[in-house]
Amino acid sequence: MFGGTEGLRRTLEQDTIKPKNTGETLARFGHYFQPYWPLLLVVAVIIIISTWAQVTVPELLGQTVDCYLTPGAISTFTNAPGVAPSSTAESNCWLSADAERQGFTQNLVYNLITMGGFAAPDPQNLSTAQALAGLGRMVLIIIALFVITSLLTGLSFFGMTWAGSHALRAIREDLFRHLHRLSLNYYAEHEAGDLMSRITNDSETIQQAFSFALVNVVSGALLVVWIGYNMVRASLPFALLSLVAVPLMILVTVWLSSQARKAYRRTRLELGSVNAELQESIAAVREVQAFNRADENIENFRLTNAANRDANIRAVSYTSALAPSLEAMGYLALAIVALVGGLALLNGGDLMGTTVSLGLVITFLTYVQRFNQPIAQIAILWTNLQNAIAGGERIFNLLDVQPELSDKPDAINMPDIQGEVVFDNVCGAYRPDQPVLQNISFTAKPGQTIAIVGPTGAGKTTIINLIPRFYDVCDGAVRIDNIDVRDVTMESLRKQIGIVLQDTFLFSTTVMENIRFGRPDASDEEVFAAAKYAHAHEFIERLSDGYQTVLGERGSGLSQGQRQLLSIARAALANPRILILDEATSSVDTRTERLIQQALEELLQGRTSFVIAHRLSTIRNADMLLVLDQGQIVERGRHEELLARKGFYYNIYMSQFWRAEGAPEAGETTVSGNGRKAGALAPAT
Repeated sequence: MFGGTEGLRRTLEQDTIKPKNTGETLARFGHYFQPYWPLLLVVAVIIIISTWAQVTVPELLGQTVDCYLTPGAISTFTNAPGVAPSSTAESNCWLSADAERQGFTQNLVYNLITMGGFAAPDPQNLSTAQALAGLGRMVLIIIALFVITSLLTGLSFFGMTWAGSHALRAIREDLFRHLHRLSLNYYAEHEAGDLMSRITNDSETIQQAFSFALVNVVSGALLVVWIGYNMVRASLPFALLSLVAVPLMILVTVWLSSQARKAYRRTRLELGSVNAELQESIAAVREVQAFNRADENIENFRLTNAANRDANIRAVSYTSALAPSLEAMGYLALAIVALVGGLALLNGGDLMGTTVSLGLVITFLTYVQRFNQPIAQIAILWTNLQNAIAGGERIFNLLDVQPELSDKPDAINMPDIQGEVVFDNVCGAYRPDQPVLQNISFTAKPGQTIAIVGPTGAGKTTIINLIPRFYDVCDGAVRIDNIDVRDVTMESLRKQIGIVLQDTFLFSTTVMENIRFGRPDASDEEVFAAAKYAHAHEFIERLSDGYQTVLGERGSGLSQGQRQLLSIARAALANPRILILDEATSSVDTRTERLIQQALEELLQGRTSFVIAHRLSTIRNADMLLVLDQGQIVERGRHEELLARKGFYYNIYMSQFWRAEGAPEAGETTVSGNGRKAGALAPAT
């Protein structure tokens, strides 16, 4: 009835999340379903026909009994001693020739029965041969209706799933495209896991609703209304007595399902504790063994695991009790129908002034069975629909987030960059009330290498983020070749800028494709040349499959230095006009650094470059050093000039690089990494 015990468990395991604006969300869903409206109309027609077939079968079963199996049953009861005379068999058999037929169904069945000149049944004068022939036709019609119901139900699920999957694909594509338009600042303020859940978990709830729950709820609601109408039309008193168990069924369903969801919520909390305990124990296995704490950890895990077990048992108990409880309520309704119908038949077919026949009792028994199923189904699957609408709200809320950065309507493509970069009184901030850069002005000539140094938090990374326009200035302007970066499209700007970051990101694909990421149309020979340029070719050749070696997540299996070599090769392949190196050699050992230093010097030739580094070797030969402190340029010049001034840069150099150059003289003052005086250092011994 609910897709099996496992399907019922998954449904009840979901928390009911009530949507805030159902109408608006459904309207936006309608936009994505608009291309598939013809198919949805077909699905709606199929559901109506399928429901009609399900409602018609019980009525035909009753007619089979009244018209062909027991046409004289009522007259037998009415001739019994003490029973008032009644002749109702003919009036309950609307297949007879002189009966008054109502509606499409009765006329259709009558035409099918009498097709080919076959005589309509006469309950008062029915031969055995006529009864058998009519019975055969009725059986064929009922079988046909069962086949039609099965086929149409399958078609409705397929059609709705097809339309829902295509609409959901469009939603996911729009969402994924929108995520790439959002600025880096948005990702700094929002967790990646939450954003991923919009595409995975929220869209999965929509998928379930559109492929399963929606069709079942719509068809179930239509079936309930249709059956209820037919029951009331056939006999209002009998219908009211037959439905007496429905309110109790609804109460039981709502209470048990709510208790089950609360219990499953508890199981998820406990499962989270189990996973956390397990992850922490595995991650800290060396410390656990070193301090001999294995027994304590095992005991803690045993207690956590036991709590999860108890929560699961409680949840499964409620889930297991739901289906039997609903079946019991259904049996109660069937018992009421059988008892009341039997008493009415013994009373001459009279029930509170209405006529009851044996066929009508059988019809009501079948109606009750079919009436109870969709009620319980709707009560449970309604949760799926609420969660789907709520998931849609979260997705649409994310789609409504306006990117902080966007191209101007009249933005032009960036011409081929020559390399002049000008910062004109630039103010930079990640938040309006917290400026990071203030009054930054400098000019980088084509081909120059600009090194940026300063303590942590001084604004070094902010400067290089403004060049490819990852962020916008809050005042002033950044110009490349006398063109404001805000006046060109971001795509045309960024494709001419190469970046090598300290935290190298490699994709889970081959080494070849990771390098080719810098220029997708590059040939294999160009990839090999870039790898040799970055001195990465030698270690790549030693990998199991060479350039076709598939890397693990984020390049797992390679050392940090090897990852940075691939990142440098990627930048070399892109052949950018402006190059940004952010701690590009910070994780490379001294030998590897010497190997790639020559490649970097060749790579920097003819390109305007910005280098953030704390290693002396990467900044010693820079054309200009910008020394930052608290968001301002406090010194600028070449390495030797700044050392001769013995100012802020000199203090940084003495505190960070004195061991590389040799110990300072006795009594000479140095500073800590933030450039402040730290007192006199004793001579190195």
